[in-house]
Amino acid sequence: MRIERFSVGILGTNCYLVINEETKETVVVDPGGYSKRLAEFIKEEELRPAAILLTHGHFDHIMGIDSFLSDYRVPVYVHEDDADAMTDARLNQSKTYTKGYTFQDAEYIKDKDSLELAGFTFEVIHTPGHTMGCCCYYIPAEHALFSGDTLFQNSVGRTDFENSSTNALLRSIKERLFVLPEETHVYPGHSGETMIGYEKTHNPYV
Repeated sequence: MRIERFSVGILGTNCYLVINEETKETVVVDPGGYSKRLAEFIKEEELRPAAILLTHGHFDHIMGIDSFLSDYRVPVYVHEDDADAMTDARLNQSKTYTKGYTFQDAEYIKDKDSLELAGFTFEVIHTPGHTMGCCCYYIPAEHALFSGDTLFQNSVGRTDFENSSTNALLRSIKERLFVLPEETHVYPGHSGETMIGYEKTHNPYV
């Protein structure tokens, strides 16, 4: 497995390409934008996108979907509890920062679903708090976790939104993420990478 990170959109969201180096099949995580650099990389590497995974429905994680789908027709997955955010520009904050953006055609997933994509098994871990539909994607065989805006390096996601909860966020991190192997690599929605073991010891918010 190869993971490439791109900073996209007006808030510099981490968009990840999860690449099967044998087949070139690729899963895209959180395309908050579809930058020229990202588009060119996919073409130059002759990658074969298989799906888009969304950790939640906030605008800075979804606004590149339509542009991406104009080049590659792939399914888009998001947790069912963020269905309203996907289709409401006020709830997903895009009306605050832009002219507004919604996406109507996502496929809705739920906690403990397993998605077989690009030769990898992505386990869905529902982690409400930043939004009620936040989820993380865990690849057990690779000890890799895509945490979105739930868990950051030395920090956690904001909980001052309409559909947020500090108590729910901290419970999600302690009960759903900190039980993963300490050697699990964490790929967050913003800032740098970290590890579960490090965050259990050093994260000042948990």
